[in-house]
Amino acid sequence: MCQECGCGIVGDVTIDGKTIRRDASHDHEHSPEYAHGHEHDHDHAHDHPHEHPHSHPHPHEPRVVTVEQGILEKNDRLAERNRGYFQAKGLYVLNILASPGAGKTAFIERMVVDLHDQVKAGVIVGDLATDNDAKRLRGRGVPAVQVTTGTTCHLDAEMVALAMRQLDLDALNLLVIENVGNLVCPAAYDLGEDLRVVLLSVTEGEDKPLKYPIIFKSAQVVVVNKMDIAAAVGFDRETTLRNIHRMAPQAIIFETSARTGQGMDAWYRYLDEAIRGHAASTAST
Repeated sequence: MCQECGCGIVGDVTIDGKTIRRDASHDHEHSPEYAHGHEHDHDHAHDHPHEHPHSHPHPHEPRVVTVEQGILEKNDRLAERNRGYFQAKGLYVLNILASPGAGKTAFIERMVVDLHDQVKAGVIVGDLATDNDAKRLRGRGVPAVQVTTGTTCHLDAEMVALAMRQLDLDALNLLVIENVGNLVCPAAYDLGEDLRVVLLSVTEGEDKPLKYPIIFKSAQVVVVNKMDIAAAVGFDRETTLRNIHRMAPQAIIFETSARTGQGMDAWYRYLDEAIRGHAASTAST
């Protein structure tokens, strides 16, 4: 996973063009509103005289396991804080994951525009570089915040906590998080979402769920997108659905085209019921 390759190491993140330095020693939990407003800028060096003087790893030291546990434990703690904050605001939160080019942004754009009269949605967009997707959504009248992650191939709970400060959450009842295009690292990171949605386009191959089982096993919903071109690309629907059921028997499957609107109504009905159920549950607690 990404903890071994290094992208889980704390570093800078850019939110709507402003670079924010994150410090591993601060987990952004001490603010009364959790997502606090000040930044940390620590450039001083830390001397550790008792550390081993050289930095190369020993092959038998469990350093990777230790780092992975530390990163995920912190993230899970922050994700629970996010979840509680979202619940207090009455927000239903989607975490949408997919490969690059699967149609995440088009799917989100179609959804929030079609549901504009029924749902008040905001979007947090994650990408390695550029703010093109956020600009695209803002051009359709959708409140959107761009998180540019640099070398980090996923969003984490802290990035979401920082980004949500840029949205008027009191004016929303749906928050959509468009994760970085990747089917590996994002699977490990809880963001505080209510629903994890994995998109699979018909152009990606029927064996995608078998190649990336972890992310499909973590999904409550799988959307097979770009169904309007399924015949043109020789898409094997039965094999794909069988592989999804094999890897994600818990997932509800929707077959859609964000371009034409095919199949989107079924997704909208499901989402409406989920938002209503969430609102009723939140009101009763």
